[in-house]
Amino acid sequence: MKQILFIIILALTAFAFTTKNTSDAPRAEATEINWITFEEAIAAQKNDPKKIMMDAYTSWCGPCKLLDKNTFHNADVVKYVNDNYYAVKFNAEGNETINFRGKKYTNPRYNPAKASKRNSSHQLAGFFRVNAYPTILFLDEEANYLAPVKGYKTPKQLELYLKLFATNDYKKVATAEAWTKYQNEFKYTFK
Repeated sequence: MKQILFIIILALTAFAFTTKNTSDAPRAEATEINWITFEEAIAAQKNDPKKIMMDAYTSWCGPCKLLDKNTFHNADVVKYVNDNYYAVKFNAEGNETINFRGKKYTNPRYNPAKASKRNSSHQLAGFFRVNAYPTILFLDEEANYLAPVKGYKTPKQLELYLKLFATNDYKKVATAEAWTKYQNEFKYTFK
């Protein structure tokens, strides 16, 4: 009888520890960027205006995979992007249908047999003039095109652009000299 009582007390104690209220416990930072579709980002801008950062990638692109692994999983990048942007992953050779500003964008020459190889370019990639992978596109709070950033970027390299557009500093950088000065004076904080 004492053994059964001991087992019941042990089980109740274990239950109490596993159901402890953790609302006061510190919350872990997000480890992933909150990727959404382009159409979801456009819709979200209507209620909560933010800029859009769009990762235009392809399934076969090695630097695209490195950007995702090394940069888009960096804790500083994740936090900054989640706090300041709507983040969109866009397969620039994919088969998604996207409605944007009253027009439907597709990939009419998409070949499913080439899904993990080079495929035809999506019409939206053509609209944004994406001609290299990866390309990170920045759009303002009304989905107006701001600029592309081509190629693989480390977290520190991407920090410069993330903050340039999020803070509207890009409006002050109108010449090559101003851009050089901005880069030279920029204070990096990402690890």
